[in-house]
Amino acid sequence: MISAIIEERRSVRKYDPDFTIEKEEILEMLEQATLAPSTSNLQPWEFLVFLDDEERKELRKIAYNQEQIETASAVIAVLGDKEFYRNIDPVYDSMSDAGFVDDATKAVLVGNALKAYPHASEQSRINMATFDSGLAAMQFMLIAKERGYATGPMGGFDKVKFMERFNLEERYFPIVLITIGKENAPSYSTTRIAIEEKVKFI
Repeated sequence: MISAIIEERRSVRKYDPDFTIEKEEILEMLEQATLAPSTSNLQPWEFLVFLDDEERKELRKIAYNQEQIETASAVIAVLGDKEFYRNIDPVYDSMSDAGFVDDATKAVLVGNALKAYPHASEQSRINMATFDSGLAAMQFMLIAKERGYATGPMGGFDKVKFMERFNLEERYFPIVLITIGKENAPSYSTTRIAIEEKVKFI
């Protein structure tokens, strides 16, 4: 089943502008997507979900006038959190409350995280947050495909203007926009370089 979803997924640019997806279902998909692995389970991601027509007009300007910003049912902005070490206590308290770790294990996990992440360079934390958020973004697109929706990842937008226009806190930075909705025109298929040219066994 997962193989078929992966093989059938395409990046879509043409959407039915009259098709809607309920907020509750978007939340369900994002909740599933964030079961993706992350650095020490610190979940360095945030999401802005664009539904409002006026806000999406503004977003379209920032995204180089790409029409799918307005015709998709929603646009998910995936943000990285370069201060994800602030999640240390909430994450490990939650794991402890759920009975997943005992007090001794929790103390070790918290201690290791406090030693590593608050003192890491900002660029290192940006790299980790970008990688982890990318895992969640890909899972979201596969979950959406399983539910019958089309998606399209968009890296083509002005990230500085995005941060300014939507008043992001200093700790957050935009990584990718994902359009989601009902496909309105067939997307073209693509090819891949032969895997033998991309893999070396050592």
